[in-house]
Amino acid sequence: MIAALDIGTSKVVCFVARVDGQGLRVVGIGHQPAQGMRSGNIVDMEAATRAISSAVSTAEEMCGEHVREVIVGVSGGSAASHNQSLDVAIGHHEIGERDVRRVQQHIHLPAETADRDIIHSEAIGFSVDGTPVRDARGMFGERLGVEVHLVTAASGSMRNLQVCVRRAHLEIADRVVAAHAAGLSSLVSDERDLGVTLIDMGGGTTSIAVFYEGHLVHVDSIPVGGEHVTRDIARGLSTPLAHAERMKTQIGRAVAKPNDEYDIIDVPLIGEEDRTRPNHIPRSILVGIIRPRVEETFELVRSRLEASGVDKLAGGRAVLVGGGCQLDGVPEVAASILNKKVRTGGPLRLAGLADSTGGPAFSAAAGLLAFALNNHAAGQAQQVPTETPSSRIGRIGSWIRENF
Repeated sequence: MIAALDIGTSKVVCFVARVDGQGLRVVGIGHQPAQGMRSGNIVDMEAATRAISSAVSTAEEMCGEHVREVIVGVSGGSAASHNQSLDVAIGHHEIGERDVRRVQQHIHLPAETADRDIIHSEAIGFSVDGTPVRDARGMFGERLGVEVHLVTAASGSMRNLQVCVRRAHLEIADRVVAAHAAGLSSLVSDERDLGVTLIDMGGGTTSIAVFYEGHLVHVDSIPVGGEHVTRDIARGLSTPLAHAERMKTQIGRAVAKPNDEYDIIDVPLIGEEDRTRPNHIPRSILVGIIRPRVEETFELVRSRLEASGVDKLAGGRAVLVGGGCQLDGVPEVAASILNKKVRTGGPLRLAGLADSTGGPAFSAAAGLLAFALNNHAAGQAQQVPTETPSSRIGRIGSWIRENF
């Protein structure tokens, strides 16, 4: 049994799955509105613990099993990428998996990142005696070099997450950056090989994960999400937050249409519980509030990709996941600003999901299950993963050496 726990700003999701002859099958589902969260980080420990417990309890009731360990999705802590070159003497013997693991034991974070935890570590390039190679295992040489991609998050945020999960009487089997997990469930193999940018549009954050040659090569996040759109509507129209959220999801869109000027909507005002007369506005005003925030989000994504230097690896394709991408018109705005082919993604190849829990908003939770299955990580606490790289990773390491 594998249990995944995705703790986001707007909702907490728990998927429980079993492995059968055809792969993973979800047997328990629980999701609750998040409490005590802001921009992916915990700001109220008690409220966050209650939401976690409620989501897990619902999944347990559905599958009839007791969950003890969970794979946790990390959406806060300002996840960031770091590339590191490691080099050790090997004594001219045949290089094996043990040597690769020994090199990775020398991973260390720079002094300026001392307040961050390593969430993910993966070898993405090799060299033997200074010569780049696709896969060093089986070769002979004096020195083995490994290019490692690290993903880190703020230690304080990770500590708060761990405490809340344990207060809910659960143990953390592993931690995975939510955008990485979403990519595992939503991307097809050709996208991960040729280069793709996955954009996870959550409630409080928008996370970025770049895949190339089948590997995660970059992650980043910006503190802007769907809740910011809701607050813009509430402020701009002086309407309660609850009604602003309903307007956004039911009649809102990010791209204007010709009849918006003539499509009249009713907007209740804050503090007017006993309404004596309606407050009518054209839908074009609502669209005019939503679009600037959506444009800002993708402009920030574009800027982060350009600043990181991985925009070439990111390719000409982007996949949108997360609840925020379901707003009408968002893919069109993304395609225009990012200058990429854009599609909306969702969990693939995962049995047992209902239509209501199989959409883009549940991509990260589904990806946590895929991560556990692919890396045989279920039931084992793991600080520094040691995934085995494929035979096609040499080009990534070479590119990093040339550009960083």
